[in-house]
Amino acid sequence: MKVGLFFGTYNPVHVGHMVIANYMVEYTDLDQVWMVVTPQNPFKQKQSILKDYDRLHLVRLAIGDDPKLVASDIEFSLPQPSYTATTLVYLKEKFPDKDFALIMGADNLNHFHKWKNHDEIIKNYELYVYPRMDSNEGGELRHHYKVNYVEAPVMKISSSFIRKAIKEGKSVNHYMPSEVAKYVDEMNFYR
Repeated sequence: MKVGLFFGTYNPVHVGHMVIANYMVEYTDLDQVWMVVTPQNPFKQKQSILKDYDRLHLVRLAIGDDPKLVASDIEFSLPQPSYTATTLVYLKEKFPDKDFALIMGADNLNHFHKWKNHDEIIKNYELYVYPRMDSNEGGELRHHYKVNYVEAPVMKISSSFIRKAIKEGKSVNHYMPSEVAKYVDEMNFYR
């Protein structure tokens, strides 16, 4: 089984994340997409992030009963901050029967050379790259043989925009799956 790993802080998960995950599992050779909730991205500040299990719960709500999408807390038990290279070694040991690949935006591909053990990652794993607004489409790795550029829909929506809108008292109901929006409202998240 070929599994695409879609890492994210998901703070909160929104329709843009879900569109990418769905597109990857329906329009590529990936059998499943695991939405890996990252406890702490080494490039992001921790203070504005919801608790790990709250974000995981939101991803589970967003996925619902879709068997091709999986909410993963695999990084919760790994050393912090989370490094993709460490997670990949752990997953390969735990699930030797799965063929893992990475899903990332073109903006992340532009900075891929800054990732811990990036040479080992691209040597051993395929990358499925989706376009992002204001990105130079992957830079020098754009044509690497392990990079699969996927023409997924481009949506200009972000978790930071949603958090700011909630703080300002704006309705964000259509930016997140309905169950996610309902739960975020009920729990008074991001206010």
